[in-house]
Amino acid sequence: MAHRLQRHQTESPLAFYQVDLASWMRVPEEGNRPLTYRELAPKLADYAMRMGFTHLQLMPVMEHPPGHPYQITGYFAPDSRHGAPQDLMYLIDHLHQHVIGVILDWVPAHFPAEEPGLAYFDGTQLYERGFCRLALAEDPGACSFDYERGQVRSFILSNALFWLEKYHADGLRLDSLEVMLFLDFALQSGQWVPNPHGGRENLAGLDFLKRLNTEVSQRFPDVLRIAQETTAWPMLTHPAQSGGAGFSSKWDQHFIDQTLDYFSHEPCYRKFHHNKLTQRAGDVFSERFVLPLSHQLVLPGHNSILARMPGDEWQRFANVRLLLSYLYLEPVPKAGFLAMMEMQLMNVFVMISYTRHQCQFTSLACRNPLVQYTPRG
Repeated sequence: MAHRLQRHQTESPLAFYQVDLASWMRVPEEGNRPLTYRELAPKLADYAMRMGFTHLQLMPVMEHPPGHPYQITGYFAPDSRHGAPQDLMYLIDHLHQHVIGVILDWVPAHFPAEEPGLAYFDGTQLYERGFCRLALAEDPGACSFDYERGQVRSFILSNALFWLEKYHADGLRLDSLEVMLFLDFALQSGQWVPNPHGGRENLAGLDFLKRLNTEVSQRFPDVLRIAQETTAWPMLTHPAQSGGAGFSSKWDQHFIDQTLDYFSHEPCYRKFHHNKLTQRAGDVFSERFVLPLSHQLVLPGHNSILARMPGDEWQRFANVRLLLSYLYLEPVPKAGFLAMMEMQLMNVFVMISYTRHQCQFTSLACRNPLVQYTPRG
């Protein structure tokens, strides 16, 4: 932590590895159980060091229903399936001892619509705003926080400071900000009330984000605050005093979607789709971006990254190596912030046994040291 401020300067290159602790590694001899925090500590540290990653981004470690890590039920409680709170502290401290930062995925936008959670906490809508999205067969449903209420703002702000102060997290990635920024997100007509200006923008949510970033940056000036938002809301990484939201950086999901679409075409046809790559020149300097090759690209119902590539097996693996090379050599925004990578190339993880798949990991391990070298002019 002593070197965190230097490592998190805007000109410092970073490479994140996104990890789901529940599925990253298991113990087949004991009913295929997930590893505990203390069991994960040496294995994750060794893996991140071998692969050259500067940070681990942990998918939500807060209590949540099985299979729904982004539906938080215990905002101040680490997931007990992996151990006690002190065990999570041990994991983060062990990673810090190996000079590996820890970014926590954090969900201040919504919570499950069913018990046990914050929904109708005291029999009334104490935390939620208006209608909640109803639960479906494989979806517990969700309620949006009401940021106009003082107790809600205090609860969420206290929670952010809690994870930074008590667990020494090096940053927070705020998930699903579109839920915070739009009053009508995932709601039908008649289920939401326009803002005082008649628009759909959640002014209270935007004001809270500015306050959150201001408060966190004042108390922890060396902590990263990363926004994940899919609607191209402007100026998220601009200073709050200049009209922005004050984030350190923002996921550039649009760029990744366009890039993967480009790579999905046969090489002989890519010349007709160069615009998917060149259009980035128009907005690369509008925000401080992180390039995410994240778990959202391989959710159930989506093809794996490898399966999206054209050609036979050899050609698909070669295209993945080309994709990794392109992302690591992509001209970075003016802040000098570089790429985030996650090596969930396959939906079926047993494919790691394939020789070609081993080569993909070797390829990434060779590229990661590149982001740790910043040439000086």
